[in-house]
Amino acid sequence: MHQQQLQHALNALFTGCLLTFTFAAPSLALAQAPSDPHEVHHEKRMDWPGIYNGFTPCDDCKGVKTTLALNANNTYILITQYVGKSPRDITEKGKFEFSNQNTIILTPRDSGRTRHYFVDENKLVELDNNGVHHSGEDADRYVLRRNDVVKPPSEKGHGGH
Repeated sequence: MHQQQLQHALNALFTGCLLTFTFAAPSLALAQAPSDPHEVHHEKRMDWPGIYNGFTPCDDCKGVKTTLALNANNTYILITQYVGKSPRDITEKGKFEFSNQNTIILTPRDSGRTRHYFVDENKLVELDNNGVHHSGEDADRYVLRRNDVVKPPSEKGHGGH
């Protein structure tokens, strides 16, 4: 029974963290916008912070349910679940950095394997261990879509009903 209570508490903690990131990440991104609008960064500061979800291919399970929270301070939380293999969520925390050609590299705190993602508009594309796009029939399934996109206010004012 103690293990069930612990699992329930961990699920509640995870849900609270996810909600915090969902609402805090867009405001963090806006607060850390470059001061010079003409300054060009390959990081696309306004494009990447947020929560990304996807269901990526897996060789020995039905798929990997993935949630990735990228924070404006270059930290991340990655939560994965191997569907059909284990009901357990695996949580990884770490830092990430931008590489060349709009790619980010996730480095976990525990010095596990690094992960590479290509940053696109409102989505991340998971790359292979060498930082190369996946090929084959499942190549288009390695996508995490951003689900916390905040639309800018209408330029027409308040009367746009």
